[in-house]
Amino acid sequence: MSKHISISPAEAADRLAIRELVEAYAHCADRRDAQGQMALFTADTHFVVYMNAKDPTPSQELHSREALAPVFADLNKYTATMHFIGQSTIRTLTADKGTGETYCLAHHLTMVDEKQRLMIAALRYYDAFVKKDGEWFFAERLLYVDWIEERGL
Repeated sequence: MSKHISISPAEAADRLAIRELVEAYAHCADRRDAQGQMALFTADTHFVVYMNAKDPTPSQELHSREALAPVFADLNKYTATMHFIGQSTIRTLTADKGTGETYCLAHHLTMVDEKQRLMIAALRYYDAFVKKDGEWFFAERLLYVDWIEERGL
C-alpha cells in the first residue's frame, strides 16, 4: 500500500474518474444498460472470466467491445441484480494508464416455481485502464469468481 503525502489535482481527478468508471460498470449492469456498459471499454478490449478463481484456465475470453454484448445481455435472465462494490485499489497510475483491483458482491435474484432465489457471487476484478481523449476506459478486465452462494428467500 502506498502512502500519499500529497497528490496533484490531476492525479486526484484521475483516481476519482477511475472509481467512477468501476461504479458505472456496476450501475449499467444493474440497470440492464448493455450499450452503456460496453461504452466503458476500449474497442479492442480484453475481457476474461474465471468462473473458478483457482483454475488458471479461463471460462470465457473475449477480444473486443462488440463481443461483450451477449455477456451483458445475459443479465436479462435475472429478475434483478445488485452489485455492491467493495474496496477498489489503484495499483499503478500514470497520466494515461493504470491498473487496479476491485472486490464486488454481485446479487442475482430469480424466480423459480414462483419462489425467489438469490445467488450471490464474490467477485474480484483485475483491471487495466487507459485514458483516451481525457476519458478513462477499461482496456482489460479479468473477472474472478471466488465463491457462489445460492439460497431461497
